Amino acid sequence: MTQQANYEQIPLKDYAERAYLDYSMYVVLDRALPFVGDGLKPVQRRIIYAMSELGLDAGSKPKKSARTVGDVIGKFHPHGDSACYEAMVLMAQPFSYRYPLIDGQGNFGSADDPKSFAAMRYTESRLTPIAEMLLAEVGQGTVDWTPNFDGTLKEPSWLPARLPHVLLNGSTGIAVGMATDIPPHNLREIASACIRLLDEPATTLVELYEHVKGPDYPTAAEIITPPSEIAAMYATGNGSVRCRAVYTKEDGNVVVTALPHQVSPSKILEQIAAQMRAKKLPMLEDIRDESDHENPTRIVLIPRSNRIDLDEMMQHLNATTDLEKSFRINLNMIGLDGKPQVKNLKQILAEWLRFRQDTVTRRLEHRLAKVERRLHLLEALRIAFLNLDEVIRIVRHEDEPKPVLITRFKLSDEQADYILETRLRQLARLEEMKINTESGELEEERARIHVVLNSKVRLKTLIKDELKEDARKYGDARRSPLVQSAAAQALDETALVASEPLTVVLSAKGWVRSAKGHDIDASELGYRDGDEFLAAAQGRTTQQVAFIDSTGRSYSAAAHTLPSARGNGEPLTGRFALPAGARFDALAIADAATKLVLASDLGYGFVTKFEVLLANKKTGKQILNVEDGARVLAPALVADSARDRIVVVTNAGHLLMFSVAELPELEKGGKGNKLVEIPKARLAAGERVVGIAVVTEGKGEVTLYAGERKLTLRWADLVEYGGNRAARGSLLPRGLQRVERIETSA
Repeated sequence: MTQQANYEQIPLKDYAERAYLDYSMYVVLDRALPFVGDGLKPVQRRIIYAMSELGLDAGSKPKKSARTVGDVIGKFHPHGDSACYEAMVLMAQPFSYRYPLIDGQGNFGSADDPKSFAAMRYTESRLTPIAEMLLAEVGQGTVDWTPNFDGTLKEPSWLPARLPHVLLNGSTGIAVGMATDIPPHNLREIASACIRLLDEPATTLVELYEHVKGPDYPTAAEIITPPSEIAAMYATGNGSVRCRAVYTKEDGNVVVTALPHQVSPSKILEQIAAQMRAKKLPMLEDIRDESDHENPTRIVLIPRSNRIDLDEMMQHLNATTDLEKSFRINLNMIGLDGKPQVKNLKQILAEWLRFRQDTVTRRLEHRLAKVERRLHLLEALRIAFLNLDEVIRIVRHEDEPKPVLITRFKLSDEQADYILETRLRQLARLEEMKINTESGELEEERARIHVVLNSKVRLKTLIKDELKEDARKYGDARRSPLVQSAAAQALDETALVASEPLTVVLSAKGWVRSAKGHDIDASELGYRDGDEFLAAAQGRTTQQVAFIDSTGRSYSAAAHTLPSARGNGEPLTGRFALPAGARFDALAIADAATKLVLASDLGYGFVTKFEVLLANKKTGKQILNVEDGARVLAPALVADSARDRIVVVTNAGHLLMFSVAELPELEKGGKGNKLVEIPKARLAAGERVVGIAVVTEGKGEVTLYAGERKLTLRWADLVEYGGNRAARGSLLPRGLQRVERIETSA
């Protein structure tokens, strides 16, 4: 005879689905999400209840945390002790909980490192006074009791919270397929909103905003989220809240005195130091952490000079560090129906008020039952006192006095037992007075309870009075100020670069580099084999550099991003995509509004602003229309359009100077107008413009180079070459009629 197998065979698919569903429901209902009634997750509820069972109220002597954790995991929560202790520590940290439920003695972590708490064998703990708000009514018939994990004990299914704790301390958790992020709130504001809703059940969400202004975090950081967004968050149950650090100015320095919730000073120091190492904070000289017990948050930022705009600097730091931080809001919780749901503010408060009304009703009914039982027993004592001799006779002579007493005086079993258990001294003359007094008081209490239970108005009044009393007892002022301000914006990259002089050098094969200072002889720098100096331009690290290729396309890059001149630099082809066969011919560096002259060696050009040359895309943009075989000349910067003159010189020795005002300004580029007349025959013979220069009326000079010879022409000399645009110009002295290049100086 074969033994029947003691197992069930089911398809693996069904088993996996069932197991995952069971696990999911456990995580959602019994681990990750808080209950709307008491605002606690199961582990938190068990910790608080276990501490109350150990007698660890606010007025008691604290006990080792290990003792509490041992009771929790041994009696109610069969999970890891480290996870249980961490949940306990969180409820004791004033920088994590708006209203801590546990008073911890010892190292319970710091705002700088919340997880740096000591082991549970070293710390001691007890409940805080506000925890009484959760526990005061536990033994008054207000909760359902369920067996613990092994069925040997009973534990409360919830705690009878006297305040909507789910909003006071908030909660975070990740379940399966859902999560919760409930921010903390101010107790007085929430109590006020509850009272308003009790008085006027039809109160709208907009009217509730008059009481609940927004979240209230444990830190004093400002909440800068617009009221409209906060209102939308409370209306939908989803959204975000942005908090910003608070700072003051002391002796030219910035002192940060409050950080957003869960942001540590060490993280801020690390983020700012990383930017300083990357040379992205030129306005900041040093940073110090002066936090201590008296000043939990004190970060001192020392600017590089007193000319730094401190507010602008902080605006940038707010945008690039956790000095300004957004917190996700997701008001997801377990409702009274036992189901998870994302609720709006009114739903949460209304549902908690239903929970509170049910709790108070159960408390009153429980008390009423006790009062009526006591009156029942006192009535038995009164009967015994009035018939004392007869009672004594029955007790002395009857074998079974209980049924005789019940028959003789029409008593209940409980009354008969109570008479038989009564001590003789309770039947003294003075005891009769106590019985009558106690009965009278209990009769009055019973009448009051009946009135409250039979009147919804009286019940609401009782709840309101208790809310007001708790708000007075446990409430405090708002910590997180509400400030209307836009989100911080980081400074432009160029604003973060120290303004220093530099020289940008371009080689013939398109390699670029930059050297600090303006006293650089670019022709003397070393170049790669087969390469040589092509052009150089002087500017500052905060400016943009424009590179122009042989097709007239312009490309731009920030000057401070160019490689150092200590090496050979880098090829511009790695940054930009040039047309096939194109090469780089020229470069320029200037402020965006600066005007300059662009021209080709065929003698055509125009005036434009430097910003026209800037191109954000890798392929650049077409600026100068260049004919085949033509070359782009080095641009010449214009300082004063009314007084400046353009000097044009050809390799055949013709030089012409005319007013900049004669040359049109083009906003989108093009071929431009004729600068100097070069006859077609001369063009065919190879005459070209070798360079252009801009000089200011009455000053400035140009130097011409022809082989080993050079000629410097000052203003008085240049006047002789003056004329109108597009003229042929005048011949230079013999020996300088094969000019190779032109330079200008102020």
